Amino acid sequence: MSAPVSSQSSHLMKTTRRGRPFVKDTHDLFATMIVSLRLEPHRSFFKTYPNSFTTDEACVNLSSLKFSQSNRSADPKDPSRIITTTTTTTFTMSRDMARGVGQHLMEAHLVENATDLSSKVFKDRGVFMLTPKGLHILERFITKNGISADHLLRVFATQPICMKLLHLERRTQDDEILITKSVIEVLFRRFVGREPNVSRLMDDELMAQYHSRPHARAPPLPPGEECDRTLGVIVRRLPPPATDKKRGDEYHFSALQAVDWMCDFTTIIGVDEAAEVLGQFARYGFISLVSDKSKVKESNVVVQVRAGGAGGGAGALMPEAEFRATDKAIYRVTKEGVQVAKWDQPRQVVDRSTLQSNRAASESVQDVRPGAANPTKSLASATDMSLARRTSVSDRLRAEFLVEGQDEKVKDSHTARLKQILEEPALRSLFREFLRANFCEENLSFWLDVQDFKRRFNTSSSAAAAPGALPTQSGQGLQAMERHQQDLISMAFVIYNTYLAPASPCELNIDHQLRGELISYMNEILEDKNADKAEILPGVGNSLHASQLQNMVFLYERIQTHIFRLMATDSVPKFVKTERFLSLMRSVFQYNEDGEEQATMPATAVDKVAQAVKPQDISRAYLTVSNAANEKHHMTGTGM
Repeated sequence: MSAPVSSQSSHLMKTTRRGRPFVKDTHDLFATMIVSLRLEPHRSFFKTYPNSFTTDEACVNLSSLKFSQSNRSADPKDPSRIITTTTTTTFTMSRDMARGVGQHLMEAHLVENATDLSSKVFKDRGVFMLTPKGLHILERFITKNGISADHLLRVFATQPICMKLLHLERRTQDDEILITKSVIEVLFRRFVGREPNVSRLMDDELMAQYHSRPHARAPPLPPGEECDRTLGVIVRRLPPPATDKKRGDEYHFSALQAVDWMCDFTTIIGVDEAAEVLGQFARYGFISLVSDKSKVKESNVVVQVRAGGAGGGAGALMPEAEFRATDKAIYRVTKEGVQVAKWDQPRQVVDRSTLQSNRAASESVQDVRPGAANPTKSLASATDMSLARRTSVSDRLRAEFLVEGQDEKVKDSHTARLKQILEEPALRSLFREFLRANFCEENLSFWLDVQDFKRRFNTSSSAAAAPGALPTQSGQGLQAMERHQQDLISMAFVIYNTYLAPASPCELNIDHQLRGELISYMNEILEDKNADKAEILPGVGNSLHASQLQNMVFLYERIQTHIFRLMATDSVPKFVKTERFLSLMRSVFQYNEDGEEQATMPATAVDKVAQAVKPQDISRAYLTVSNAANEKHHMTGTGM
């Protein structure tokens, strides 16, 4: 039996010293607005822009925007009862304030002017589209809050999505980015890439590629050229002067391109904030100004940074430095920057095609599960891939997946490895191929499907706007919960019919007693309507109570734990010895077979920072990976 509980609260949106909303509020407000909008084609100047919205639509939407979230949990006093708590958040603002929010979203590179991509102004009668970064933020929001967003599947399928977004942790009281030497080094390595991202294209050609969109593509690149900003900011290679050949090549980049890169691939939300972080690069000696022939004008952004502030910023070469975000400013990567980026270390020489092939394999996810007709449907099952955490992976896993008996440490090490394999898209994709070759891919598919089922069972959300245009709040919330209940029931039976029913297409190899317990319970709750059938139709279960559905979750969870241990003890030890796994560790994750990492899992760049800072500082930078972008990259070889 389910007991609904509703709560409603209101507060003023917090703002920073610059007068902007906090980053979390910005992302939540943006995603709520987009979920409640209908992104449709709009015409302007004889051109059609798909998946777009107008200024008027955004302002009307923001004038009265409601977001409802329902969470299920067992009643602590009576475990047989399920409490459903619904929380509603309402955003209200005037038209002028709504336009100000739209301008802030543009500065954060979440939306862009579809008719003029170079424009940075939220015009009064403009047409706007989502950026690759905006789609990444939207995907995380939909996944986290269990939102049914079928109307957005077309958007995710047709537009480029930022593959990896670097999140910078901020101080809670004022939302300032926490600056430490370790965080700056991690961000700088991400900024410049593992090797120089050199291009010989002219500036106007680079700008054309930067503004290339599915509905307005740039001219094809010359043979041998590449313009991939995901590899790092684009630089120019300049040979050393004839008088000083020992100096080595220099790598120059435009200040404005650096600012755009920061806003596109991190959670930085404005030119001034990006300039401050780039100023920290200069203060730590990683970059230096080459020249600035810009004329003095009000739009120029020149930022000075000093030690102190959020995080302290200790360990820099200079007490203060400046960054000039102007249209003619050129910077170079210093010798210290080359060392931090590890460009000076010897690397395995591979041709460009091999590098691209390895990179595609490392960033793709092949989670095509049984019964999934549309690959974009798995958008709802996307998972945040945090590369740094407040507590160590092994400590958390020991608490969650401790296996008793002999060789406990070895078994626990395998559970830790499997946990990270499941979290890292590149490893998960490779692990799936390994399981497929060994005829046990269904184990991974079942584990992932149950994870998605549990997440959907615990949380559901909806967003709506425009008063009077939609049903009342209570009626809408009730309808959303009813639809959510029916979707959960259907999903529960799909999992049963796919993996657990006798003679199912992907039948799992599980304990006979556990399978019998599940089948008995399924027949019991359906009053033996299908006792003589191997397959149970989802429509029969429309009258299931929430408590019965919760019992199915518990049973699936027990089987999931069994499958997890089976993969950890049987598949993982064989998988980590394969040549493809070891090659991936060496080429993508800088895996060191002779080092300390061999006993655990490969450390990423952010994990290495975690080893150098205090435990409370570990989560100051982490990456999230878009599953929608991974799937698109795997199918088409494109993505951002």
